[in-house]
Amino acid sequence: MDVAQPKQEHLLALKVMRLTKPTLFTNIPVTCEERDLPGNLFNQLMKDDPSTVKGAEALMLGEMLTLPQNFGNIFLGETFSSYISVHNDSNQVVKDILVKADLQTSSQRLNLSASSAAVAELKPDCCIDDVIHHEVKEIGTHILVCAVSYTTQTGEKMYFRKFFKFQVLKPLDVKTKFYNAESDLSSVTDEVFLEAQIQNITTSPMFMEKVSLEPSIMYNVAELNTVETAGESESTFGSRTYLQPMDTRQYLYCLKPKQEFAEKAGVIKGVTVIGKLDIVWKTNLGERGRLQTSQLQRMAPGYGDVRLSLETIPDTVNLEEPFDITCKITNCSSERTMDLVLEMCNTNSIHWCGVSGRQLGKLHPSSSLHLALTLLSSVQGLQSVSGLRLTDTFLKRTYEYDDIAQVCVVSSKVKQES
Repeated sequence: MDVAQPKQEHLLALKVMRLTKPTLFTNIPVTCEERDLPGNLFNQLMKDDPSTVKGAEALMLGEMLTLPQNFGNIFLGETFSSYISVHNDSNQVVKDILVKADLQTSSQRLNLSASSAAVAELKPDCCIDDVIHHEVKEIGTHILVCAVSYTTQTGEKMYFRKFFKFQVLKPLDVKTKFYNAESDLSSVTDEVFLEAQIQNITTSPMFMEKVSLEPSIMYNVAELNTVETAGESESTFGSRTYLQPMDTRQYLYCLKPKQEFAEKAGVIKGVTVIGKLDIVWKTNLGERGRLQTSQLQRMAPGYGDVRLSLETIPDTVNLEEPFDITCKITNCSSERTMDLVLEMCNTNSIHWCGVSGRQLGKLHPSSSLHLALTLLSSVQGLQSVSGLRLTDTFLKRTYEYDDIAQVCVVSSKVKQES
């Protein structure tokens, strides 16, 4: 009959502790009215309590610090730190001790050990200490695997390991919106406005240290989250940039295509990469967290084969008096040359001055031409400039442009008085 051998106990003991900063001691005040039976007893006890804030004993928050009593929450973007200690509990010398710490995530296994070399020997009541750090970059289940191997005095090789499982939570909810804006000035290219909505979904306040947009190679960015006050830039959120739990804050950025890309009409088409957000915050007693979003993408507006934009137009014009505008016509095709004919159609309020049906000549791919046009309005008020038609004689295709812009038409007397 086989007899089960007792499980051999290991000579070494492994301890793993998470390193976190302490928190302020929370004191639950117990008080009563002076006319109640205890009288002033409770109030006096709170005043004598060394953990309370002097002069504000009834506040829950104390002056002392307390060490964490549990593992706590770990959020994406924070740095996970842990203290690993291997202690020799036996009365004999242990040799060739190797301590290995790996972090297993859903997608990869990372080695966090500071050194891969084995310790020659470990005497009784001595220990091997190591501190590991890892910036958490994945959400979900993480398993810290600590393995210890060593050799006893008799030459027997021993091995054991322990598993420590924890969840990484999402600290922020980030939503983005894009707004396309076509400018009317030739010196300014088309702009893209990015609104980033950032919500604190943790249970504690955050100090927002930095929220910036790192643009892609195609764009320059301007942050619109500050105002000029007495010659100094001040945050639109004020001097206290704290984000309370479940609060949301909106950040706004303006992106403009770089000149070398803006001049090529066919370059910025379809889905384009805008850049990525870089968010840095602090919690508790200065614990730092950082998140970078993936590359933000937006669908660039489509202009078809031919794009017509206004370069110059007056804001206010006189009734029944001619005024000039400048248009820019761009061949958005990267392959085909166009032969364009310009037609001008009058509307009920806007009348074009000049010859309709004139030849504009050939327009090569990704190139542009400027047109100076004259028109007048027979009706007062805010009038829409419409009625331009471009026809490509090669393909017999006509492109219609209405509601190009709006102009305010006033009586000449009103303009003279103003």
